[in-house]
Amino acid sequence: MRSFWGLMRAYWFSDRWVEAWTLTLVIALFTALSSKAGVWFAEASGELVNSIAFYHDAANTTPLASLLTNAGMLILLVVLKDAGFTGIRTFVSATLHRKWRGWLDSRFNEALLDTNHTHFHAQHGSSGTAAPDNIDQRVQESIKDMTGGAIGLAMGVMAVATSLYFVGRKLLETSAEVKGLEFLGSYGSAVLAFLAVAIYVPLNTWIAVKLGRLLERLNIRMQQSEGSYRGELTTFLRRSFHVAASQGENVQKTMHDRLYVDIDRTWARLNIVNTSYRSFELVYNFIGARIVAYGPGLVPYIHNRFDLKGYITGSEMVNSLISQCSWFIHVMPSIAALRANSQRVTELANAIENVQHPQEFYSLTGCSDFRYDRQNPVFGLTIQKLELTHQGEDATPFLSAANLRFRRGEWTFLKGESGCGKTSLIKAINGLWPYGRGTIVFPEGVESFYAAQEVKLQQVSLKQLVCLPGSERDYTDTQVASALHRAGLGDFIEHMADESREGMNWDQVLSGGQKQKLVVARIVLQQPGLLFLDEATGALDPEGKIAFHQAIKDNCPDVTVISIMHEAVPPRSLSGAEFYHSIVAIADGVATKKPLAPSLPVELTTILEHPRPVEERWLRFPRRIRQK
Repeated sequence: MRSFWGLMRAYWFSDRWVEAWTLTLVIALFTALSSKAGVWFAEASGELVNSIAFYHDAANTTPLASLLTNAGMLILLVVLKDAGFTGIRTFVSATLHRKWRGWLDSRFNEALLDTNHTHFHAQHGSSGTAAPDNIDQRVQESIKDMTGGAIGLAMGVMAVATSLYFVGRKLLETSAEVKGLEFLGSYGSAVLAFLAVAIYVPLNTWIAVKLGRLLERLNIRMQQSEGSYRGELTTFLRRSFHVAASQGENVQKTMHDRLYVDIDRTWARLNIVNTSYRSFELVYNFIGARIVAYGPGLVPYIHNRFDLKGYITGSEMVNSLISQCSWFIHVMPSIAALRANSQRVTELANAIENVQHPQEFYSLTGCSDFRYDRQNPVFGLTIQKLELTHQGEDATPFLSAANLRFRRGEWTFLKGESGCGKTSLIKAINGLWPYGRGTIVFPEGVESFYAAQEVKLQQVSLKQLVCLPGSERDYTDTQVASALHRAGLGDFIEHMADESREGMNWDQVLSGGQKQKLVVARIVLQQPGLLFLDEATGALDPEGKIAFHQAIKDNCPDVTVISIMHEAVPPRSLSGAEFYHSIVAIADGVATKKPLAPSLPVELTTILEHPRPVEERWLRFPRRIRQK
């Protein structure tokens, strides 16, 4: 699906090809019936005009009955064509649109939400190629508009083909000799009709194509502008509290105004082009229906080769032929929108395809040479010759670690100044940092869990939120209730099956601290062997942080913990025991690991907390302490 035509035909050659082709054939059948009904309509129009023209003719013994019969037949054909054939075709095409869009949407969701973390990598551009903007808009709006536009255009092509067959055949059957073109025999009027259509339609189609290219560019620009504006509104609503707390409404308003200016300018240009195109189309339709359609039959009518009925019937058929062959002109704005939408969808498809091998993708814009391996769980987690860089072939490493080993059950505290690379180190271990080199060896058969500082909750039931990344079917209600209780969220146990409370989803119901307790519930429930805490206790008070660590210590005895916190020293239990065994300190771009400094003796702690003259304090210590 990386090209326009590949995108167009993928559904028809997928595992749902029977559904796709069945709906398509039904649409083709009713398109053909609609075109055939157009011929009947032209004939009925000729009969009606003829009954009006000869209403007072002495030979017409039943003028009123003839007039009413022909008028009734014309109305019946209109109902049959528009409410019957066209109506059914519209319903089936809408069903095809729904099915096709649903299939494409599922394919893109599967591609974005795979184990490769494609949704994350696709938001990074490569050398010479920008990352696709507004992925949400491309999946939601662009796919919908593209599939709808493609079906409409395909039906137009079918209508042209069937009309050429049915209308062209009827024109040939009713054709008459034209004075001056006797060498064409009885096909003279038909040749004139086809010639008029062949000249008039392509010439105006060329004009439509020129205007259509401008419409396409403006449509792409409009989608980009609308997507950026909507994306900023969505982000703003998510950070509404922060805007209110910082009184940043004026800055936010300025940003919205700036983004909307782009929409307004593009919209103004689009309106000018659309108005010009609409005027061109109206003039084209009038000339086609009233001059071009009635011109070819006028010469044989003047020379009595046609009667009035034959002239009207032939002209209406030419008008029908022009109308059907002009589908390209009539739908040029739709074609421009289709091309714009398909371009945005294929760009996303290409971005998804490009990041299927992340290291190869990132190697285009920098060094990306990470090796991930597995080893016996006895040896724990090992990091060797790790260097982290930013984008660029010649980028200097901002963090290096020669050899770090984390044994099973060890708790390690990452320490360093803000911006030194603590979070980048954890991301690199988990395959989420793009640039650098090194070897990361995981303990075989051990599951890992990454708890970030900011917790965003999907709109699902509370039980499902606790079971993430697994399914709620993987755990019993009793297991989940126990995990919630141990994490300090026992008050919510009775609401496990609910997706919301009082009209609000759980992301709105739970406070920042409660969300981080929810993370504890996940950890307690899933018992990971490797746990990465990236400032996961930031929203908790000191007592909450102790409870957070104690819950993990009590319920996950063999877990290896690597943690980042704002504190200068890691927290201890209520009894004073250390949770952490070692520290990885990052200084001057180098990460080194060492055991946690042993606790000071109680006597020394007393000195630090209650200072007295040195000699007096020293003499108060027992001899064994003074000897040390």
